[in-house]
Amino acid sequence: MSAPPRRVRIGIDTGGTFTDVVAVDEETGQTTTTKTPSTPADPAEGFLTGVRKVLDLMDLPGEAVTAVSHGTTVATNQLLEGKLDRIGFITTEGYESVLEIARQSVPDGYGNSYFWVKPPRIVPADLVRTVRGRLDHRGEEVRPFDEGDARAAARFFRDAGIATVGVCFLHAYANDAHERRMLEVIREEHPGAVVSLSSQVLREYREYERSVTTLVDAAVKPKVGAYVTNIRTRLDEIAPGVPFYVMKSNGGVLSAGEVVHQPITTMLSGPAAGALGAALIAGTAGFDRVLTCDGGGTSTDVTVVIDGEPTLTTEGSVGDYPSKIPMIDVVTVGAGGGSIAWLSPEGTLKVGPKSAGADPGPMCYPSGGDQPTVTDAHVTLGRIPPHLLGGEIPLSVEAARGGLERLGAELDLSLEKTATGILEISAWNQANALRQVTVARGLDVRDFTLTTFGGSGSLLACRLMDILGLPRTLVPPNPGNVSAFGLLTVDVRNDYVQTVVSRHADLDLDRVRAVYADLEGQAQVALDGEGFARDQQRMQRTADLRYVGQAFEVRVPVAEGELDAAATEDVARAFHAAHRQLYGYDFADDPRQAVEWVNLRVSGIGPIRRPDMVELDPEDGGTDRAVTGSRRVFFDDWVDTPTYNRPDLGPGDVVSGPAIIEEFGSTVPVHPGFRATVDTHGNILLTKETAQ
Repeated sequence: MSAPPRRVRIGIDTGGTFTDVVAVDEETGQTTTTKTPSTPADPAEGFLTGVRKVLDLMDLPGEAVTAVSHGTTVATNQLLEGKLDRIGFITTEGYESVLEIARQSVPDGYGNSYFWVKPPRIVPADLVRTVRGRLDHRGEEVRPFDEGDARAAARFFRDAGIATVGVCFLHAYANDAHERRMLEVIREEHPGAVVSLSSQVLREYREYERSVTTLVDAAVKPKVGAYVTNIRTRLDEIAPGVPFYVMKSNGGVLSAGEVVHQPITTMLSGPAAGALGAALIAGTAGFDRVLTCDGGGTSTDVTVVIDGEPTLTTEGSVGDYPSKIPMIDVVTVGAGGGSIAWLSPEGTLKVGPKSAGADPGPMCYPSGGDQPTVTDAHVTLGRIPPHLLGGEIPLSVEAARGGLERLGAELDLSLEKTATGILEISAWNQANALRQVTVARGLDVRDFTLTTFGGSGSLLACRLMDILGLPRTLVPPNPGNVSAFGLLTVDVRNDYVQTVVSRHADLDLDRVRAVYADLEGQAQVALDGEGFARDQQRMQRTADLRYVGQAFEVRVPVAEGELDAAATEDVARAFHAAHRQLYGYDFADDPRQAVEWVNLRVSGIGPIRRPDMVELDPEDGGTDRAVTGSRRVFFDDWVDTPTYNRPDLGPGDVVSGPAIIEEFGSTVPVHPGFRATVDTHGNILLTKETAQ
């Protein structure tokens, strides 16, 4: 009897320089990984090359693929680079200046607001049109919708050649009737327009954030739609009809057919996938409180994971644009391998956020730039080998030394002190980002296991452990492919929200139950369309609460089952506890301070089969089999340091520092006083010798 045909799922993460590909065999759990250069002019080209490349490696036809999941930066890059087409904005009469007024806040660090210039609005004032008609905060009509104004607005944008329009009416979160009628009018008067309605993008109060989120959704819709549709069409040439999912910033995926209707949900797609991949790897290794540190060429992304779930926020932003959609709470700092070292006007050494990128790249690159970077400091000190990707990219130690010596001469520092200073500043930048997602959120950073991945994520791990007092660092195998692997661990997930402001003491239980039932109904219909049977679907309820008078809310879980008075009291108790953890105090015992419910939320989840984490067999013979040689490396002094080939290390092996552990896509410097232990899944665990 012949063996059943092999079935594989593929995850593809498109980065600025490389497209990472991971395929997992559904039967054995074995993974196959590869990289291919990204193609910024046409990202779909690199994507499809990656699919073909991994199938060739496994000697499989396209028919063997059961699903493809993709993390994309198309929407994020479009916003960060400000490459937005002209957009129109239709809002309620009297609110035409909502984008200019914004939050009337000046960013931290400007000192005197006189010097701060407000960034340009996403829609200039001459492309804003208003419509008479008014709802109150309960959704009841105060003044009827003015159809004449609506038609005039639609015709204005048609005649001006504006093909993308965002619509946000006052209190549309409570009643979407006026926005739906506006859409019908636009369809009649300007049928070719791409339209986003606030009641479909974000059914939540706060007019400014809802307006900007809706306009961002409209702005990226044409490009994301064209990109996803292009890949879908060309993917059918390789694997006809294969399910194609796109990563969302909330930690879920959505089918390509749905993503074109809600493109804003793909913001931070790549960092979200990396956090989830690292969470699964660390959870399998036995760690439930994890800090993820994804180090790339330009920046480092850090997140918090507790009990396998990354922390979510709705206070995120991309570039200058606040976005209230649920996204994994990622803090990004400009501290990557390409971050440039420079002197401030005061004569002090700075590192980043400017980056040499991949072109021209660090000074040590074959066609490198003329400014020293973090990578130049690493190669000068011997922390990384004089080549990248197993020898594909040779690095010039001499060019790096020359740049660092010139910088050191301006600072009156030796070569070693200059290079060490650059790495020290970079490490403190990363440490401050890690503090932002822990200490600033009421968490003790010392309770967490650091999980480093990405090409440069592990290079400063030992120093970060010293600065933050971390107990251990976990470095997964193939750390450069963790984001692509994470795409294979992700459930289908859709989020729904409805603002229902009410004091806890006056809560209308029937109304709350009705809103939750409506949100769950929407989630079920969406999951039906994704092919999940009702008995497979999982609903996750949460609520945003605050003390009356506060400006921001705290999100807490709402238990499954019947929502009775006792269940709402449990929610209030959970809010008091969460508030105490975040801010150090609560008013649980003070009846004068009322609690207020603000937003009700439902996440509809369609679970997928996660890859099995394969255990490795122990290898005999000690660590000598993995030694590839030695080189002089500077830690506190120059030391002749052994180098190890990571794939030759087996479970149970222990390498004491100083040592350098190398693999195809990354390097782990083990500082003196540290040890690296290989676990049963091939992860490296860095710990301090004194802690043993």
